[in-house]
Amino acid sequence: MANQVETLVASAAIKCPADKFYNFFKFSMNDIVKIFPAAFTGVELIEGEEGAVGNIKTWHYIVGAIPTTAKVLTEAIDDAAKTIKFSVLEGDLLLVYKSFKATLTVSDGLAKWSIEYEKATILSPPPQLYVPLVVTLCSLVDAFLLIN
Repeated sequence: MANQVETLVASAAIKCPADKFYNFFKFSMNDIVKIFPAAFTGVELIEGEEGAVGNIKTWHYIVGAIPTTAKVLTEAIDDAAKTIKFSVLEGDLLLVYKSFKATLTVSDGLAKWSIEYEKATILSPPPQLYVPLVVTLCSLVDAFLLIN
């Protein structure tokens, strides 16, 4: 079981236009720190360009009351499908998981996060704490985009 890739899915209803929501995550993710400061405490673009495949950011965030750091690669962007795939390269998550990838897919009225992970050991828990984190994030970004 420790060598099996598993998937966890979280969805949130959105009211703003799908293109606007998708483009926020493609070009303006650094603003998450302003929108959701209780969970996201810092982000730095360390390589590449905003909105481009191959960019790497260091994220500082809190999940389950635990401060966490992750170095994240934007692995793929598909504008037609409104999909962005992120892959964790380094950080606290890789102490618990051999691999951790998150894919955001946006459609009219819905934002869906698919989290693919491979447990480091049989004792590694599924990343359930990320479900309320990404659902709350989507709700707050949606509210922000509706007034901005």
